[in-house]
Amino acid sequence: MAPYMGLRGGSLQFAISAAAGLCFFLFGYFQGDMGGMLTIPSFLRQFPRIDTLGNPGSLHVAQLQGVTMATWNIGCFVSAILTIWLGDVLGRKKTIFMGTCFLIIGEVVQCTSFSYGQFVAGRFIAGFGNGFNTATVPAWQAECVKAHQRGTMLMVSAGACIAAGLSFSYWITFAFAYLDPSSAAWRIPIAIEIFFALVALVLIVFLPESPRWLVLGARVDEALTVLAALNDSEPNDWDVQQEFMQIKDAVLEMSAGSAGLLFKQTEFRYLHRTLLAYIVQIFQQMSGINFVTQYMALMFVTQTHYAGWLARLLAACLGTAFFLASFVAVVGIDRFWGRRSLMMFGATGMCICMVLLTVMMYLNSRGPDIAATVFYFAFCIFFAIGWQGMAWLYQVEIVPLRVRGPANALSTSANWLLNFAVVFIAPIALHNIGYKTYIIFAAINFAIIPAVYFFYPETGYRSLEEIDVIFASASQCPRPYLAVVRSAETEPLWYGKRGQAGLYGGADGASYEKSDWHLRLAGMAAERTSASSSDGLQASSESAGDMTEAERRNYI
Repeated sequence: MAPYMGLRGGSLQFAISAAAGLCFFLFGYFQGDMGGMLTIPSFLRQFPRIDTLGNPGSLHVAQLQGVTMATWNIGCFVSAILTIWLGDVLGRKKTIFMGTCFLIIGEVVQCTSFSYGQFVAGRFIAGFGNGFNTATVPAWQAECVKAHQRGTMLMVSAGACIAAGLSFSYWITFAFAYLDPSSAAWRIPIAIEIFFALVALVLIVFLPESPRWLVLGARVDEALTVLAALNDSEPNDWDVQQEFMQIKDAVLEMSAGSAGLLFKQTEFRYLHRTLLAYIVQIFQQMSGINFVTQYMALMFVTQTHYAGWLARLLAACLGTAFFLASFVAVVGIDRFWGRRSLMMFGATGMCICMVLLTVMMYLNSRGPDIAATVFYFAFCIFFAIGWQGMAWLYQVEIVPLRVRGPANALSTSANWLLNFAVVFIAPIALHNIGYKTYIIFAAINFAIIPAVYFFYPETGYRSLEEIDVIFASASQCPRPYLAVVRSAETEPLWYGKRGQAGLYGGADGASYEKSDWHLRLAGMAAERTSASSSDGLQASSESAGDMTEAERRNYI
């Protein structure tokens, strides 16, 4: 069989994005299924300890419900942390394969549960698998697609596909709820996820490893083969050689360190970039999205006083609107807008919606309840446009190759830690302070706007290696944390925008091999090789493997 199922060029990149999209579809599905189940009588009879509808005045039941919902997030957090050490050792594909296997096991445990303990254990195991996937899939996809397509591709997988999974889970829960009082009303919606996970598992086996991870592991021939397949050309093609040389330069420069570089600055601003990736995930979760999506059907019952079937129907409609809105970013992120403008637009809209929800919940009558429903929809639409896939995309783009695996795992752990906090606290906050809960999220979204404006550089149309240049330039300024935004605006594009030429954007462009940046990195690599004459590149041998002296000279 031809490698990668015979796919090359755009079709191969599409297949990689499809596999990544399936992984994020599973993530979205799991985010949405429990909210509807908390309104299904047969589910609540099976697990009465988390029935807040039957025990509206019980703080203990609200706490148990928060713990049950958040157990999945704890599993995600634990595996995301483990990926800091395992990700670069196992590689992108093996890590995703392992994560999907754990997810399937967790789903089987849940859909066969007859006790509360078994159900909670299944949620943890499924979350444990999902954490590996979400910490690795964005890096794998970003390292396999072209710079001018990366934003669109990741917004489809990490944006539209999460929203699709969320919407699908709402509709499945709504449809199968009519099987109540049979337990199939909630067991089948959980079991359906296993099918999609198996499809993703099969796809992962046949698709290529990240060429950047292969270069990092000194598997040069494999890396060239993958790059040639992704470009639908031969390994000795000019464009392939230029791209390989840029990746090689980044690897040689970054291979001198370790995961400890996450917490150091140096010229490449490792700590600075890790903080940006970490905080962007905090922003996404503290916007309040999981406060809304994971409890949507339940909130339509308790907050806006709809009947159970109508609450599930409205949640499904909201999920559909969420999914459709996510395509606004897919269409426009690499054509019309950058990352920064979409993030600020989304935060502004979410802030306004949370302010209006506070007012409607305070008034607490039929008219305001209907208006609140509209603002729930608007909130999710603004999030889908500005933040749904953005945090996953941006965290991959902003960190350097050498620490991309551990940095993405660390920033993803922030997503799950804050996700856990929001999901756990939400039922308790609503029980204790009611409508004032919305004020908290309004204030946080307001604070996000200036933070993005002053501290987050634009990464659109930039290759992953270009970001190193931007931060190296900013490091020469008196206030690098503020200067990096200006640096991104002034540094010329290497490949240009769609339909426009860049510095190295094709055979007619300048030669990257003769650029100041390449010559500088090559000189620094030669100095390191000379300084460690007996070990060569042994500083990276733990993760990159050994090379002979002849191979090393050729590599440099």
